[in-house]
Amino acid sequence: CVEHKTALPHSFWGMQTGTGCAWTARSSPFFLPLTAKFCPTAAASKLEISMPAVVEVEIGATARIECNFYIPENASFTYIDWFYVDRSNKQVRLYHVTDSEVLQDDTDYKKRLSLGEDKALSIRAVTPQDARTFVCQVGAGSHGVGENSTELKVYKVPSTPEIEPNPGGISVHSSDIPEIAKCVSKNSFPPPNITWHKNGERLHAQNQVTIQTTVIRESSGLYTVSSTLYTPVTREDRHSRYHCAVHFWLQGQKRALDSRGVKVNIFYPSEHLKLQVVSSSALVKEGDNVTLVCEADGNPQPVFSFFKKNLNEWQDVSSLAEPESGVLNLHDVDKSSNGTYKCQSLDLDDMSQIEEAVDLVVNYIEGVQVKMEPSSTLREGDSVTLSCDAYSPVDLQYQWRDEKGTKLVEGSQLFLKNLTFETSNTFSCKVMAPSVPGLEQSKKVSVAVQGKPRIVAISSPLYVRQDEVVNLTCKAIAFPRPTVQWSINGTAHEYVDNQHIASNLTVRVSHDLLRAGAMCRVSNDLGVSEKHIQLVDQKSTAESQGVIIVAIIVAILVVAVLGAVIYFLHKKGKIPCGRAGKQDITKPEARKDKIVVEVKSDKLSEEAGLLQGANGEKRAAADQVGRSGGHRP
Repeated sequence: CVEHKTALPHSFWGMQTGTGCAWTARSSPFFLPLTAKFCPTAAASKLEISMPAVVEVEIGATARIECNFYIPENASFTYIDWFYVDRSNKQVRLYHVTDSEVLQDDTDYKKRLSLGEDKALSIRAVTPQDARTFVCQVGAGSHGVGENSTELKVYKVPSTPEIEPNPGGISVHSSDIPEIAKCVSKNSFPPPNITWHKNGERLHAQNQVTIQTTVIRESSGLYTVSSTLYTPVTREDRHSRYHCAVHFWLQGQKRALDSRGVKVNIFYPSEHLKLQVVSSSALVKEGDNVTLVCEADGNPQPVFSFFKKNLNEWQDVSSLAEPESGVLNLHDVDKSSNGTYKCQSLDLDDMSQIEEAVDLVVNYIEGVQVKMEPSSTLREGDSVTLSCDAYSPVDLQYQWRDEKGTKLVEGSQLFLKNLTFETSNTFSCKVMAPSVPGLEQSKKVSVAVQGKPRIVAISSPLYVRQDEVVNLTCKAIAFPRPTVQWSINGTAHEYVDNQHIASNLTVRVSHDLLRAGAMCRVSNDLGVSEKHIQLVDQKSTAESQGVIIVAIIVAILVVAVLGAVIYFLHKKGKIPCGRAGKQDITKPEARKDKIVVEVKSDKLSEEAGLLQGANGEKRAAADQVGRSGGHRP
């Protein structure tokens, strides 16, 4: 038998022999299909019809059904009829074909049918209702009538299945087998099969696993298939993933489409409880905000309650916890916050309880005390020792600072000697816990040095004009607080800063005030200090200042003239200078002509010239005498 690879005229038919097929060309208007196998036997003496047993086509596409036949003795067909088989198994004719005409019967297929030159039947826009058997019948006169059939199968690939897990959650203590999820596949033909899978393994309807399937034929002829999975769950199923798959046949091959994987909300009681202390620092200190977090491994979370142990009883502190949570907030903790805390969980599903306790340790410093020795009244020049002490469950360090925050000494004691009013009167002891960062406290102490007042500043002398209004100032330091009195009347204003006091007196300058001045008197229980303020008339001062200025100008002019004269004499050579000799110009005139020269080594002629210039005229005359004498015999 030969499989045709191209369309061959029907006249090419094969006669099967013992060694193969022999081909003979004969004229005929019919063609064989591209892939048809048609090879009648050598002994064939009757009409034979060849058709594919099954033709598959997708809904909406065009189906083509071929009819190939063999007529002995090169005879021609008389007619060809096409039928379909209805639901009552009755044949309904579609076409009647003869040599001279092609007649189409009036059926529901009339608008969708066509006949090819090879007499193949084509059906356009195939629907699910077209899934039936089609018959080709050939009449060949004296050779009789033959027929064959093809089953037309139509299909529609289903859409990807949609899965929806149980929306309410499932309890492991459920008395009924719970519903896990639903799976729906739409628009398929024929109806597909749905399977269920858990963590990648297929589930079968056995051992309390139930699968319910519903098939619905829509008005379009397509099918919607729904499947529901029922199976018991355990605590371990909180991590399980479920999915469904749709299985269908396509052109003789089995295909499948998987849904997305889903997890089911499983309800199970708690088995373990964890209570921990959460703080911004590793070691909790007084003043910190602390959170106690209670966590359970059940689902849903149980109801939490918090308790604190006081002596041998548990005190309910759940009112401090956040509603419906396992969080207890403790703000600004202190020594009293120390102790054991307990968290208790209650599962409403089975009313089971679990509890867990934790110890909260709050590091603190208390009882900071400062002692001063001697504790009696201090006077200027005395010495004093300040001691600091405190208690804490951890090791402490001490540090002393002054009122400006400057560190003075490390240690619990501060020794002050030679006390004065100026000594800082406030000192601070800072107590720290090195092992607990940020844990510290401070205590201040005042050191009062007593003594009689000491006036430290006055506005004297004060330059004024008569009848002018001026402010007189007097500043003092003392303890106990002193009083300030003025020897004259005026408006006084006082300012006090610790042991310092300042008094400003506003007065009008009179002739008597200019003459006598003013007296500032500062006193307390320990003594009195007084100072006089001198007032100077600016008019007299201005005249004196004018005389002084004139004198200064005259002095400057005299110095300038004297400098110019000396410079002029020096340029004229009247004043000797140099390292080789000196002239004493302060001696009397009778001694100026006596010149003493000490020559230690040979000098340049320039130094000799300077010496000569000291008494130029007499040296010139002497030279002349010397020269005359030198020429005498």
